[in-house]
Amino acid sequence: MEATSTPKRYSGRIFDAAALEQVRGILRAHAGASRQQLSYRVCEALNWRKPDGGLKDMSCRVALLRLYRDGLIELPAPRRPYAPPRAYARRTPPGEPGAEFAAPLSTLGPVRLEPVARSGSGLWNELIDRYHYLGYKPLPGAQLRYFAYAGERLVAVLGFGAAAWQVAPRDTWIGWSHAQRQRNLAAVVNNARFLILPWIRVPHLASKLLGLAARTLPAQWQARYGYRPWLLETFVEAERFSGICYQAANWVCVGETQGRGKCGDHRLGQVPVKTVWLYPLAADCRARLCR
Repeated sequence: MEATSTPKRYSGRIFDAAALEQVRGILRAHAGASRQQLSYRVCEALNWRKPDGGLKDMSCRVALLRLYRDGLIELPAPRRPYAPPRAYARRTPPGEPGAEFAAPLSTLGPVRLEPVARSGSGLWNELIDRYHYLGYKPLPGAQLRYFAYAGERLVAVLGFGAAAWQVAPRDTWIGWSHAQRQRNLAAVVNNARFLILPWIRVPHLASKLLGLAARTLPAQWQARYGYRPWLLETFVEAERFSGICYQAANWVCVGETQGRGKCGDHRLGQVPVKTVWLYPLAADCRARLCR
């Protein structure tokens, strides 16, 4: 097993020599436990919790697996064989393209967002997979997904999830320290997916939905997770889109990424460069995030 004196970060948490030895002690003391059971015990020992007090089990599982792959710990063999993820292949009649609908925004009537219930989760996934250029993959961490309706007509889908760990333009705009970012990152929510269904042609609908989401999400996030977010972020692929709908919805462009990916990987050029857009959910959001 490799020894290390240099602290390393996994799943947003720093593992120094003392933390690694604590983890190894837990693994030795519970040699017959499953990887899931070990993750629970490590979370409890390190007090690794979500803002609502629950254990950060999924983050811990990812961290343990990466520690294992880096030769820093030993893990028991998985009890179930690993099945590589497959493309989302579900196709249903509700997910088929609709008739083209073109109209002025003023004629749509009331527009609303409905959180995706368990019964609608498959349809949300299918629409994203079929019609969003990035396709479907599960949103990370705490999340809210929405169907957007005009009357009874489904016009768009939106998804919000965990923020990127490290983004220089965003972090500079906030002005927080490393410790403040580590402590308060959960209060930043990422608009990870936004899709106007391709047969819907309504000028200014996108900015209206973004404004509605900014007003709707904070209270619903607090009701689900027990805390209120203070900032929204999103990333717009610079060569593909201008971000004009975010600008029209009063989001602020604060710079560009360096192509390092969501977790701040140092292999430059890994992903396309994106513009970084932010929407404060409170006038003093920067002060709150720097506490």
